[in-house]
Amino acid sequence: MATLTVWKFDTPDGAEAAESTLLQLQRQQLIQVLDAAVATWPQDAKKPKTKQLHNLAGVGALSGMFWGMLFGLIFLMPLFGAAIGAAAGALGGKMADVGIDDDFIESVKSQVTPGTSAIFLLSQDAVVDRVKEAFPGAHAELIQSNLDSAQEAKLREVFAE
Repeated sequence: MATLTVWKFDTPDGAEAAESTLLQLQRQQLIQVLDAAVATWPQDAKKPKTKQLHNLAGVGALSGMFWGMLFGLIFLMPLFGAAIGAAAGALGGKMADVGIDDDFIESVKSQVTPGTSAIFLLSQDAVVDRVKEAFPGAHAELIQSNLDSAQEAKLREVFAE
């Protein structure tokens, strides 16, 4: 079973610093990263910068479209007009079908704010306590949504390249 986890850091550069830690944790078999992306949000910026972490992505990684849609739902919804909002509502329904519901979106949206950063992981077999202990220097807070096997399969089907 895959897990979509979001590790929020109290600094804009905390998530990028965690990338090398995740590589070490994979080598120690404490987590298997299927795909990953980072959002960094400097204090004075209007929106976060996002990027997919290709060097962490494993076999069966999701397309960039998945991350773009997820980040759009989380960070850009207030910027959309009514017409685009309806299309985004349909998109949100698709995400709910794959186990990413409104509560998860709202939780991330309320916690990843200017002056913070986050690493978004699609992973499995994580030893969560060891992962949290390994993150360097910055306080990491876990926001999580578990995907059952059917939801993971649907996610891959919807966002396959």
